[in-house]
Amino acid sequence: MTEAFVPKTIAVFREGYDLHRLKADALAGLTVAIVALPLSMAIAIASGVTPDRGLYTAIVGGFLVSLLGGSRHQIGGPAGAFIVLVASTVATHGVEGLILATMISGLFLMLAGLLRLGDYVKFIPYPVTVGFTAGIAVIIFASQISELLGLTLVGKEPGPLVEKLPALFKALPTVNPAAAGIAALTVATILLLRRLRPTWPGMLIAVALASLATAFLALDVGTIGTRFGGIPRSLPLPRMPDFSLQLFQAVLPNAMAFALLGAIESLLSAVVADGMTGRRHRSNVELIGQGIANIGSGLFGGFCVTGTIARTATNVRAGGTSPVAGMLHALFLLLFMAAAAPLASYIPLASLAGVLSIVSWNMIERPAFAALIRTSRGDAVVLLVTLLLVVFRDLTEGIIVGFALGAMLFIGRMSKSVTVAPQTEDKERPLDNSDSNTVVYRLGGAFFFGAAATVGSVLDRIADQYHHFVLDCSGLHFIDSTGANVIAGTLRKARRAGVTVYITGAEPDVRRTLETHEVHGPNVVYLRSVTEARAMIAGKSTPP
Repeated sequence: MTEAFVPKTIAVFREGYDLHRLKADALAGLTVAIVALPLSMAIAIASGVTPDRGLYTAIVGGFLVSLLGGSRHQIGGPAGAFIVLVASTVATHGVEGLILATMISGLFLMLAGLLRLGDYVKFIPYPVTVGFTAGIAVIIFASQISELLGLTLVGKEPGPLVEKLPALFKALPTVNPAAAGIAALTVATILLLRRLRPTWPGMLIAVALASLATAFLALDVGTIGTRFGGIPRSLPLPRMPDFSLQLFQAVLPNAMAFALLGAIESLLSAVVADGMTGRRHRSNVELIGQGIANIGSGLFGGFCVTGTIARTATNVRAGGTSPVAGMLHALFLLLFMAAAAPLASYIPLASLAGVLSIVSWNMIERPAFAALIRTSRGDAVVLLVTLLLVVFRDLTEGIIVGFALGAMLFIGRMSKSVTVAPQTEDKERPLDNSDSNTVVYRLGGAFFFGAAATVGSVLDRIADQYHHFVLDCSGLHFIDSTGANVIAGTLRKARRAGVTVYITGAEPDVRRTLETHEVHGPNVVYLRSVTEARAMIAGKSTPP
């Protein structure tokens, strides 16, 4: 194993791990576990599975993410970003199909890490990440409206937003005041504690208060006990999901979507942790760790695992120093489940819906959203297209189209940064403009396919108009095959007209690319500077 694939856990223990760091990690792990306990169950329920599967995901997947990942501070578990994909997979292929898709996605993530694709996942444009996160937040909130208000819908609640909203509106007369009150109590408690006692576990306290209110006031609201019969007190034995070639083929697109979103979400979370700590994660190790965690989660009946930004940030703020904090967070969750499983039956579903409402609100990066809208029309288009496609079409489609638009925007901007213009003077002395048989053009920036048409039209106009054509490439930092082919075409035109071409100041990589595309020959001379070209044209020096 090369150093590039060594998990951060090993790196931390190589540095030296003492009791002081263990105490800090234990406190941080406990803090994150308190946050993750209600959140994991809420995400599982919103995803269409039982709450215990959310805990299995956080315990097994979270432990493996920290043990084998490439970040010191990453906390893994079920994420709100996956709710839409998981719910649609369960609705189409059942729980067994979900678990199989989760494990297949783990293989994809491991393969992506081994192929070092983690370096490229980070190139997702910022407007795309802001747009799809906001879109997911809208969908999550919409999925919780029926639980927030205690609505009784006729038939199954539709998945697509355009179908869901009319169904919810039609069910408004069935509002349950008790459920709405419990949801309001949960939201108000979380917001109040966030303002007055920001270090307290607001979500857990809010859910506990809502559970007490439901039990002592004998409120007629749905709970985990009435809906799911409670949760077990231990992990199940590992087992492989049902497998058939037909099911494998059916869930393959879901697995690819899980892997794509998991890679983006986990690496984005790792980048956030880096920004908070000044550390640097290993993206390819992170993908491998995430892949193994998804396989492990599936073996124990869990579903998609990824790095979670909110819990990772909580870990950093709580003083976590190493992956040990994430592993302890998983062990604390296991202890909570073993000790308090019977109490979970009293948790009202409206309270968990309130928790997810806060989560969805926090997912929308409002300052970034406003800045992108104000700063650039192009970035605003990418942001809004991604958002609308995620909300009204499909999450994967939103990411792909948003990325394509972002790439086109980048190409357009970069093409304008390439300069090609006549050089009237150099650093050493003015050019002798009396020589009507010589022209000097300076090429600068990054010459790639996006600028080929613009630069090519300029070079073609002057390629056969002079006896000597000096192309100064000292300001050219990069050239791709398309750019080199444009210069090769200019060279062929110059050769037919008997023009000598002097290419000056080309960096080694640029020259190598040019020569590979046959920018050489008897009428081509490579020199270090325009001054050398001038001296050669004047007959004061000979070709090197």
